[in-house]
Amino acid sequence: MLLVQKFGGSSLADLERLRRAAGIVLRAQREGHRLVVVVSAAGDSTDELIDMAHAIDPAPPLREMDALISTGEQRSAALMAIQLSRLGAPARSFSGRQAGILTDESHGGAHIRRIAPERLLRALDAGLIAVTAGFQGVTPEGDVSTLGRGGSDTTAVALAAAMGAGRCEIYTDVDGIFTADPRLIPEAEKLSRIDSRDMLALARAGSQVLHPESVRLAMENGVELRLLSSFRPGPGSLVERLTEADRPAFAGVTRDRARGSVTLVGRAAGIALLPAVTAALRDGGVAADGSEIGENALTLFVPPEQLDEALRLLHRFAFDP
Repeated sequence: MLLVQKFGGSSLADLERLRRAAGIVLRAQREGHRLVVVVSAAGDSTDELIDMAHAIDPAPPLREMDALISTGEQRSAALMAIQLSRLGAPARSFSGRQAGILTDESHGGAHIRRIAPERLLRALDAGLIAVTAGFQGVTPEGDVSTLGRGGSDTTAVALAAAMGAGRCEIYTDVDGIFTADPRLIPEAEKLSRIDSRDMLALARAGSQVLHPESVRLAMENGVELRLLSSFRPGPGSLVERLTEADRPAFAGVTRDRARGSVTLVGRAAGIALLPAVTAALRDGGVAADGSEIGENALTLFVPPEQLDEALRLLHRFAFDP
């Protein structure tokens, strides 16, 4: 089976973590999979590159910023290919351009228009592991483009769809998808599976577990998407379309500091629930000053200093009534 594996920056932050990620790739190869590995820039290297550019020019040209920050993923791809080859699994690295990822011209937030993966397929046919830089592509003019924050998730799912992969695995520093950020809500529960519609709503409402565009692409192309930890073995969480009978009333809660909002997601999160949710916040000392009803999502706007408390109250309302 063709398998796409994506490793985030925290999974590649140093050489020890890089070796651990390579070990995961090797296990998949030994199970008989043909592998495309998508990598992010290591650790905080993208932020460091951005800071360097801004130290020169507070408003650097977007084209040059794309040329600069795309180098982080290319470095990760080359190092992963070197590590895999060293471990006896021949691999070849590819930039977004070399992988055939063609985008529009929106520097800093480009959209994938087409994927021409012939070079990747030739590498797989030659028995190689194809290691691809995420987050980037090439414009019609031949310039480097980047896909925006979280774009490596999008790269991985788009490649899985274009190449007919049986599964796309996203490796990060968490064990899976939880009903809330476990760093903020210790009692949050890990979900063995979540409906793709609910995952999309969570991603759009501020959850940073998966990029919204990656979830949308997986939904539209029937890509099996699984989130796993690169640090602890386990089954992770599967994102798939559930039947209504299997889909729980609530899938999770999240927050968005930039918008000053908390959001409850699930098939039961509709306008009929608004009075009860508003009352639960009010009883806990949080006064909502507005609301927004979306598909599978109920959002309330609260004072910035009460965001964390509102998140706790919303989680208690949905999962410990």
